[in-house]
Parts: sequence; structure tokens; C-alpha cells
Amino acid sequence: MSSASRPSPREFRRRFLAGETLLGTFLKTPTGHAAEILGSVGLDFVVLDVEHAPFDRGSVDRTLMGARAGGIAGIVRVAHEGEILGALDDGAAGVLVPHVSSPERAREVVACARYRGGKRGFSNSPRAGDYGGRGIWPHVDAQDAEVTVIAMIEDPEALDCLDAILAVPGLDGAFIGRGDLTVALGAPAMDAPAVRDAAERILAAAGRAKKPICMMVANAAEAADFARLGASAFIVASDQGLMRQMAAKVLADFKPLKATDQEGRPA
Repeated sequence: MSSASRPSPREFRRRFLAGETLLGTFLKTPTGHAAEILGSVGLDFVVLDVEHAPFDRGSVDRTLMGARAGGIAGIVRVAHEGEILGALDDGAAGVLVPHVSSPERAREVVACARYRGGKRGFSNSPRAGDYGGRGIWPHVDAQDAEVTVIAMIEDPEALDCLDAILAVPGLDGAFIGRGDLTVALGAPAMDAPAVRDAAERILAAAGRAKKPICMMVANAAEAADFARLGASAFIVASDQGLMRQMAAKVLADFKPLKATDQEGRPA
């Protein structure tokens, strides 16, 4: 798909709320190059993993610059609410917030990300405000219309208040954190019945609230399975994982050739 025909990264929230099928990956490496490359091949979004990877404010800024160059929406998985403001000022299309296990926390997360009705600190001088090129109220209007707020549902206690969490105004959707749920439930793997049941409960609650669901999947077949239950945005692997998989494949492909060298044939 040419860059001219691709949806703008600023349309990510509209597309997410509309239930479009969106495909992205995690970024674990704090560099803009990976974001730019992944955008160039046509992925819809990348998620900068500030929670679990070695990002700081500067590397978030540079990586989001790479996402902009690649024409791809950059979502930031923050470690805590205090990182929401910086991520959005740096031009993130949205935030993915971990461990939202109550409606109170969901309301706090939304407040940190919204100007009107919230408490996001104002500045139009960073990238999000076109470095001061956008006036106060045009900037407020654009950010409140375009910033996506996604709650990660990944704790067993959240399962008892799903409807209340998803009913919070300004919360755009949820991410099903099957990894944390697997550990918290003591399940043997992410495809264990207890984890599957939790995922289906979250999907059902999202359906009642008419809010989209994002989740990490292993492959297209698993995505199709959860799409039938209402999921629409999918994260597959990460930049590290994709590089590792391809490197392993290349090594396996060359293994017969390397074996001939060991048998004494000329290299």
C-alpha cells in the first residue's frame, strides 16, 4: 500500500473505535529505525514497551519520530500514569496502560490523557502541538479527538468489575493481558481453560459496552479465533521477536551449506 493511500496515523482512534481489523507489534528496542521500517511494510501501529523495555523519555521521543517518518501510529505502553503526559506530548497516537483493575483507576487514566473533563497538563509546543504551530483550542480539540486510551485488563480482580471499568467515559477500549492473567491464575500456559475463560469474559463485557478489544496473538489463526468473539486489534510478536524468528530461519536454511564446510568442502 502506498503512503498516499494509507490511513493517517492520526486516524488510529477512529479506526480502532470503528472496529477495523488492525495489526501491530511491540517495540522493545529504543530506536526510531525499527518503527520506521515496520511502518514502511504497512503495519497499522507499533506499541513502544516503556513498561518492560529500556525506554526513557528521550528514546520515546526519538522512536515516535521514527513512527511518524514511517507513517505508522505509535502507541506507548506506559509503566504508570505519570508517563502518559510525556508520551502524548511526544506525539503518541495513544497509550496502553497496565493493570487497570478498577473503575477508579480507569477514570484516573482517562483524566491523565484528556484535556476537557480531565487533567492533562497543557502545552502545544511539543510534537503533538506541531511545535507551537497549532493554537491552544485547536490543539485541545485535536488531541481529545485523536488520542486513544486503552486499559490493560490483566488482573483477576478486574474480572469482577469489567462492566464498570468499560463503562468509564473516555476509555476507548481494552487490551486483554493474557500473560499476566496466566501468571496470576497459576495457569500452565496462555491457552489454558482458566485464561481462555477470562479472555472470553472480557470480550463479552466489551461487546456489551460496545468498546473494541486489542490483544496479543501468536498467529493469524489465533487472531481469527478471537475475532469471532469480538477482538479487532492484534499485536503479533515484537521487533526483537521478529528479528529472532527471521535470524533462526536464515540459520536453519543455511545449515546444510554449513554442514558441507564441516565435511571438508571448500568454503
